[in-house]
Amino acid sequence: MPTTDSPTGLDPALAAQRLREEGPNELGISQRRTLRDMAWDVVTEPMFLLLLGAGAIYLAMGDAHEAMILLGFVVIIMAITVLQERRTDNALNALRDLSSPRALALRGGTLVRIAGRDVVREDLLMIAEGDRIPADGTLLQAHELAANESMLTGESEPVAKQPADKVFAGTLVVSGQGLLQVTAVGRHTELGRIGQSLDTIALQASPLREEMARLTRKLVVIGLSLCALLVALFWALQGDGLQAVLAGITLAMGVLPQELPVIMIIFLALAARRLAAQQVLTRRLNAIETLGQTTVLCVDKTGTLTQNRMAVAALCVAGQELDVQNLPAAADGSALPDAFHELLEYAVLASEIEPHDPMEQAFHRLAADHLVDTEHLHPAWSLAREYELSPQLLAMSHLWRDGTSAHDTVATKGAPEAVADLCHLPDAERAAVSAQAARLADRGLRVLGVAKARHHTQDTWPDAQHDFDFEWLGLVALADPLRPEVPQAVAQCRQAGIRVVMITGDHPRTARAIAAQAGIANDRVITGDELVHLPPQALADQVRQVSVFARIKPHQKLALVEALKAQGEVVAMTGDGVNDAPALKAAHIGIAMGQRGTDVAREAAALVLLHDDFAAIVLAIHRGRQTFANLRQAMVYTLAVHVPIIGLALLPVLFGLPLVLAPLHIAFLE
Repeated sequence: MPTTDSPTGLDPALAAQRLREEGPNELGISQRRTLRDMAWDVVTEPMFLLLLGAGAIYLAMGDAHEAMILLGFVVIIMAITVLQERRTDNALNALRDLSSPRALALRGGTLVRIAGRDVVREDLLMIAEGDRIPADGTLLQAHELAANESMLTGESEPVAKQPADKVFAGTLVVSGQGLLQVTAVGRHTELGRIGQSLDTIALQASPLREEMARLTRKLVVIGLSLCALLVALFWALQGDGLQAVLAGITLAMGVLPQELPVIMIIFLALAARRLAAQQVLTRRLNAIETLGQTTVLCVDKTGTLTQNRMAVAALCVAGQELDVQNLPAAADGSALPDAFHELLEYAVLASEIEPHDPMEQAFHRLAADHLVDTEHLHPAWSLAREYELSPQLLAMSHLWRDGTSAHDTVATKGAPEAVADLCHLPDAERAAVSAQAARLADRGLRVLGVAKARHHTQDTWPDAQHDFDFEWLGLVALADPLRPEVPQAVAQCRQAGIRVVMITGDHPRTARAIAAQAGIANDRVITGDELVHLPPQALADQVRQVSVFARIKPHQKLALVEALKAQGEVVAMTGDGVNDAPALKAAHIGIAMGQRGTDVAREAAALVLLHDDFAAIVLAIHRGRQTFANLRQAMVYTLAVHVPIIGLALLPVLFGLPLVLAPLHIAFLE
């Protein structure tokens, strides 16, 4: 097994052999339906079972021509269903190929770039800032390494990594670099195990389909009873057994509207085609009819209601607060008051040179707008040392060297309370900082503290950030802006009788503020910690009233969906991470994001938003309501048409006349 003492990686021949024996590094999610699965769903529809039964009776009676025509209806509907699902799967496969990560592997002592699917156990992989990790592994080397594991945990804060720590497939490296040894690939990774766990969650049948099943069961009992009665009556009156059976089948087919599944499939396929034009991919056709009955829409905050693109909203220095969201750009700094130049300068210095973290990107964008032609940006300086964020100290520092000064420059940023602690602020100043940070958080902003220090170039670098003599500079508040279409879309949902529920892992204050901006009822916010202590009845009472849930753990999303369903709600749920997949599958309609969504989430969902557009959900619901209304009208019309058909099948027998209709005639009429 390779080690840090011999970092040569796997022999290419051994890697190729292992790839053949253990298969590619793919999830192999069981949610991908085979041709047989799709066909089986059609054949097991109650109406089609009767159609198959009628065809079988025709065959037993030697009338193969009529039997083949009846069975042809089954084949046509099966073809429509399979074609729709195949088209959707092809689109998802293309999306999957585009998003598949590549890997820099050490094989035979040489670094080679390979496809993520070709990674095997015990491969050595070099990872760096911006890389998507293709497999689970153990770190052999790590330098200032941090990973965003939100797709697994739901927590957006980067996780610092040290040698011997575990890293997981699908997570994103946001800083540093490292060398990992692969311990699991494909379905054996944490990502794959979550995908496989979806097998324990049953797909939710649509309410209309359940209603049709109940109607069908009643009609089957009525139809078979009338069929048996008519066969006995015909036989007794006319003594012709063959004609008696035909009369019974004719009446049964007249009672049972076999064309309803045909109508449903065609209506849903047409609706799916229209939704595809609006960049909404339909993975399961019955989700469209269910959309029309949606009563609760559960949405994630980040990336669904918001743009998932951080921007600096405010700067705070010495009690002064500056709103920078509408500040005109001026490269010479004239639009940005001088008092705030140093704060922005050190926020940039505390960030990576080429950042991948959204907050650090926001600092760089603001500095590019206001500090390019000033002395506050330092492209010639070199980064000499980094101090990582840790669970014990939620702050990180960069030590910079300009090559001419006798002192190095130290810049730090982090949680306001952590940076205040590094600066050893007096209690009064610390309380003022805390109060200002709380006011900003109440507006839905994410708040960071910034500080600076100096260090003599001749002195040894300290081991801990606490050993620097930091000076407090101020607060930077960032916003993940609300998508512009969200308030109107939420208002449309409310007018349509749909309650929008926000479920997020963020702070309650942030959740309340974003809910207010979106127009979501936020009278009360419940946290994940509060949910843990709620008995089932209390939970049921709360989900009926509360529309904002904060600090929610991944498994609690599933519990909330189940609680809403238990109250009789028809639940639609949006999500993008692996941790969302169980809730997506359990909901009546799971809606996954196509651009930032994971494979597991997309496979578990019934609908995929190709452009991650919240307004598209409202359009889809509107389309679903139209389809549902059309289906109901079609069902009423179809059942009404069957009344004279039943009369034409029954009256000739009662009056001793020849049969007017045969089963084949009814099939064509339907």
